[in-house]
Amino acid sequence: MSTLEHEMLEIGRRARIAANALRLASGDQRTAALHAIAQRLRARAKAIAAANEADVAAAQRNGLDEALVDRLNLDLAGATALAESVATIAAQPDPVGAITEDWTRPNGLRIQRVRTPIGVIGMIFESRPNVAADAGALALRSGNAVILRGGSDSAATVAAIVEELRTALNETGLPQDAIQLVPTQDRAAVGLMLAGLNGAIDVLIPRGGKSLVTRVQSEARVPVFAHLEGICHTYVHRAADSAKAKAIVINAKMRRVAVCGATETLLIDKTIAPQLLPQISAALREAGCELRGDEAARAITSVNAATEEDWRTEYLAPVLSVRVVTGIEQAIEHIARYGSQHTESIITEDADTAARFLREVDSAIVLHNASTQFADGGEFGFGGEIGIATGRLHARGPVGAEQLTTFKYVIHGDGQIRP
Repeated sequence: MSTLEHEMLEIGRRARIAANALRLASGDQRTAALHAIAQRLRARAKAIAAANEADVAAAQRNGLDEALVDRLNLDLAGATALAESVATIAAQPDPVGAITEDWTRPNGLRIQRVRTPIGVIGMIFESRPNVAADAGALALRSGNAVILRGGSDSAATVAAIVEELRTALNETGLPQDAIQLVPTQDRAAVGLMLAGLNGAIDVLIPRGGKSLVTRVQSEARVPVFAHLEGICHTYVHRAADSAKAKAIVINAKMRRVAVCGATETLLIDKTIAPQLLPQISAALREAGCELRGDEAARAITSVNAATEEDWRTEYLAPVLSVRVVTGIEQAIEHIARYGSQHTESIITEDADTAARFLREVDSAIVLHNASTQFADGGEFGFGGEIGIATGRLHARGPVGAEQLTTFKYVIHGDGQIRP
């Protein structure tokens, strides 16, 4: 056995022990630890921001893609926001032990479905250092241990954050090993996590670029919560309010172009496109966005030609593909063909059309008259998120504390035997 393998298996062993301790800890204990984490992050925000400055400078020297640098950046305001996010998570109801169903059978057996922690979560992520705080806090709120493996570009920031998380656990009498950071950038460590660390890891959550998520999904030997891409759509229906449509589309694309909830394709109804598309495209170009459109869009306004590949591309950049559609049927068909089942929005004042879109579009998040950039656990009231899941099993959409629990059945009897 190699030194690395031995070290990683030891991390897994300690995580399992810590997970068992957290499962038995009271909700009040976990809440106290979360408040302690928030307090330490607030007090150490300047130090965390300084560590991040070093990471960002190194990333820029190494020529890291601009979108990834944006994800990496965590200034003083962002570092302070980490504490507020954790405080929000601390204020949430404790999901562990919650009874979600309760019924009595004709034979008198009382059956309850009760939330319980998953166990040990393996978190593999790139760039975003805030993931360390969100993952640690959400795992703690839901009674799980977490093993964090960040990318080399955010190593200093993540290490500074995790130090505060572990110190707060120790101060409040919970095991530090409930939150552990893989201490190496050796890619072999990821392979060992994908294999499950000899049964220690119960679920893996990758958060990063397509290559990382693809590798995790293809090689993991334990369940995975993930989304591969955020190819998100905004559909402007013929009954859209023009002012709403313009504001929403610009926000959905340009608020932050590198987030997974950014709109990558605009679909606009042919009856409203001649009036509205020139206004939207002018505002987007003024904001620095390149537009790539189909033939119908190019006949209406000045945009570059879109290729088949554009409809399948998550740009993570100020680029937007535009297609003119004949109606809601074609819009839904386009999303089903090219989308990644992440987030889609319809802009319309027609309630029946909105209801049809929300019912028929099979994505993790669907919105009516709102920006796709609301695809975020914090905006859902979760305090933070450990990722967005687009699979169909267990968790879907933003993965918060409740989604990090499973359940067991608790049955109360009075001497019943089965005939």
